[in-house]
Amino acid sequence: MNKENSPHGAPGLDNGLEQLTARGASRRDVLRALTAAGMMSLTGAGLMAASGSALAQAKPKQGGKIRVATQSASAADTLDPAKGALSTDYVRCNMFYNGLTELDSHLGAKMALAESIETKDATVWVVKLRNGVQFHDGKSLAPADVVYSIMRHKDPATASKAKTIADQIKEVKATGPNEVTITLDGANADLPVILATSHFLIIKDGTSDFKTAVGTGPYKVKEFSPGVRTVGVRNDKYWKPGMPYLDEIELIGIGDESARVNALLSGDVQLINGLTPNSAERLKTAPGFKVLETKTGGYTDLIVRDEGGITGNDDFRRGMMYLMDREQIRRSVFRGYGAIGNDQPIDPTNKYYLAGLPQRGFDPDKAKFYFQKAKLGSAPLQVFASPAADGSVEMAMLLQQAAPRAGLNLQVSRVPSDGFWSNHWMKHPLGFGNINARPSADVLFTQFFKSDAPWNEANWKNPKFDQMLVAARGEPDDAKRKKIYGDMQVLVHENGGIGIPLFHSSLDGYTSKLKGLGSIPLAGLMGFAFAENVWLEA
Repeated sequence: MNKENSPHGAPGLDNGLEQLTARGASRRDVLRALTAAGMMSLTGAGLMAASGSALAQAKPKQGGKIRVATQSASAADTLDPAKGALSTDYVRCNMFYNGLTELDSHLGAKMALAESIETKDATVWVVKLRNGVQFHDGKSLAPADVVYSIMRHKDPATASKAKTIADQIKEVKATGPNEVTITLDGANADLPVILATSHFLIIKDGTSDFKTAVGTGPYKVKEFSPGVRTVGVRNDKYWKPGMPYLDEIELIGIGDESARVNALLSGDVQLINGLTPNSAERLKTAPGFKVLETKTGGYTDLIVRDEGGITGNDDFRRGMMYLMDREQIRRSVFRGYGAIGNDQPIDPTNKYYLAGLPQRGFDPDKAKFYFQKAKLGSAPLQVFASPAADGSVEMAMLLQQAAPRAGLNLQVSRVPSDGFWSNHWMKHPLGFGNINARPSADVLFTQFFKSDAPWNEANWKNPKFDQMLVAARGEPDDAKRKKIYGDMQVLVHENGGIGIPLFHSSLDGYTSKLKGLGSIPLAGLMGFAFAENVWLEA
């Protein structure tokens, strides 16, 4: 049950924001309460919700070092937040930089480098910066750093992965010694949440060389070897009192999941992400280790790319969706973890989820009907899968088993994790992806389904969808906004070329000596932001 749908009246504005956010109210509820009072303000005390009870376990201890293994590392590893594309990039950048805001345990925004963010119309936003924040080289945080960090996403030369999101930002300028004003092309009440995503972390004005990272974050770069390791050491002048707790964090990538688990069990690393359900069950019985489950909107998806040929045919695409046995995938591949999906990317915990969309079931006869309509011949088709996309190899095998019943000759090409994202993802007519949860419906649709999105996996272009995306973003009436998002889910479900059999739970494994790890439903590893929160028991 999503708490956001609970029918609560808006409390008085004196402590109303804290009550709204503490009970998991939606950002739209908060917006409505503020708008009713003729103002809107997000401040440190205002939109700051409790960050998970994990932090209240015991008094954190200072000192010690840990090694952390994530499931992705490559020669393209980066210290440039704008270019981050893998979980290791997000973790690494969260170690060294901060955003104006950060995500809380309800995926709301709480203040970070911003002391407050105010708006009257969700179009013009006034940001007051926190005093006394220093970069790792001793330079004080200034408005110019914020202007540069945000505006560089708009420059095609930056090659920012968030460019399509940043395109809605018209102007960012310093409007006082400690103040920045952000003006959008149109209203977007999600801006504080967007600014909490790792791409929008704040870097120093003018930075163009990312061999190292000079940020304001909890750790300073000691070593950075792309594809090998990242080592961060404690920032003694961090602006959050008493944090971080550890002296050093080393970040490595171990693509093979069983090797990651063995590294944890042998004591070589203290924290890993991307656990399979099978390994999670095994770890739960191992003394001295724990598993953290975080329910997310992440998913592994079948990608049917529109590049001409048979995969560009709507009937063929629809047929492929009926070949997925969702219950079997959840049961046999994910050990019962996860929520059944319906070939559109908004998960059931999201307040904009369209519950009334008829669930697509497993139906080889229907698949056969659509394949015949698409004039599918007998030539074999290759589907590319990899352990890099969680569960995709097993899902591909299940598809291959079902395919003959629908008259499809499907061959599985299993490719290694190493190099999968750069060499195979979105490079074949039929393949798999693995999408991390995003903090809002707007961000998800903008990054993966907008016609010009850099990560438009199925190469799906729908002008009507693009128009609805803009309309929903600026719609102040929540019921109307939900209706638009519902219509968008129908469009993607009908012919978006993406098969989403279920939504993941993110599973992390760790030594029970590691404390302070909580859940932020964006992803495991505390929404990639665990670094400043964790500590070691003596």
